[in-house]
Amino acid sequence: MRRLQLLVLAVLLTSLVVPAMAGEKFLYGSPELSASISGTNEFTPGADLTLTVTVENSGLNMYKIASSTIISRDDQPNTAKMVTAALLPNGTAFTIKSDPQFLGDIAGGRAASATFSVKVADTAAPGTYILPLRVTYTYLWEAEQSGFDTVRYYYSKKTATLPLAVRIRPDLRIDVVDVRTEHLNVGTEGYLYLTLRNTGYESGARAIARIVRNGASPLIPTDGSVYIGDFAPGDEVPARFRVAVSGNAEEQAYPIDVRVDYEDTEGNAASSNTVTIGLPVGGKTAFEVVSPAAVLHPGEKAVLEVVYRNTGATTAYNAQARLSAIDPFTSNDDTAFLGDLAPGDEAVARFKVNVDGDATIKIYGLDTEIRYRDALDNSQISDTMKVQVQLEKKSGAVFENPMVIAVAAVAMLGTGYYMLVLRKKG
Repeated sequence: MRRLQLLVLAVLLTSLVVPAMAGEKFLYGSPELSASISGTNEFTPGADLTLTVTVENSGLNMYKIASSTIISRDDQPNTAKMVTAALLPNGTAFTIKSDPQFLGDIAGGRAASATFSVKVADTAAPGTYILPLRVTYTYLWEAEQSGFDTVRYYYSKKTATLPLAVRIRPDLRIDVVDVRTEHLNVGTEGYLYLTLRNTGYESGARAIARIVRNGASPLIPTDGSVYIGDFAPGDEVPARFRVAVSGNAEEQAYPIDVRVDYEDTEGNAASSNTVTIGLPVGGKTAFEVVSPAAVLHPGEKAVLEVVYRNTGATTAYNAQARLSAIDPFTSNDDTAFLGDLAPGDEAVARFKVNVDGDATIKIYGLDTEIRYRDALDNSQISDTMKVQVQLEKKSGAVFENPMVIAVAAVAMLGTGYYMLVLRKKG
């Protein structure tokens, strides 16, 4: 019995024994941060960039101590805590649009990324630039253990500037130094004359100047490319384009885009910056019928004279007027040549028309239009106009009554007989 009690006590004592767990701490470690750009680091002047920067921590813990009397630390000395990264400009070539980015904790052997919005200046010269990345973080500088259950942490704050290399490659950039238009009016086609200067650092080979429609602008290029050839920095070249103007445009300025496509020094296809310019557009060619309403009579054949005036802002060349006859009118001669009509000029058209004898007495409106050539010899048609024609009875229509004709005949015979009698008496 005594032995059984001792055995049970020994088992209970054994179950109460907990093996001591060894704690550990690291000595002489610290964060080591470096930065790099993810993807390409080559850009052109004027570019809007989304720059992704990777921050990597390569810091190591050089020594570790393990003991059952040590309390394990929550943080390791090579961990960069609460990392903040700020991308700084370098001179005037770059504009940083983003605020500093919070990256959190970066343990040794780990990395984190930050994204920045960057604008490259249009005037940035080619070359390699260093963008400073300022990183701020804290790390465990020392941990002081008191007894077997207390650890006091001491953190240190550090700021480091990490270099980021960015390369600006040369490109061809254009500036429009002269703009002139000719015959550019609403609803017609005209010329655009430009003088372009290469303000960049790249010589373009096989360069082609182009104009491109800007969004929904009513300016539509119809001959929008001009071959330039070699286009070196500082060169100026003239170019002439043809541009059509939509018929629903107004008399005002509208935008159009200009660029140059070329081959760079490595033989790759490239395009210059796009320059948007405004072109003044003149008013449309318009006409009016300025003659008063013509008076015609049922049953007659007549010449209808119509006076047209050019009330627009440009000359109409080889103008021809056309009349659309409707019932009760018919015509085998419904076209009249007007010639060239400058703004404000008038011309008379004559049309031969037949009027039905049973036509209703009232005012009619006959459609008319003018077909003409614009300054670039394109065929154009005016808006439809109205020619007013008033039908009236002839002023001598009373003599068409048979009774009146009979009475008149008797009177004439009587008058003739009376004159004859007087002559015989004489």
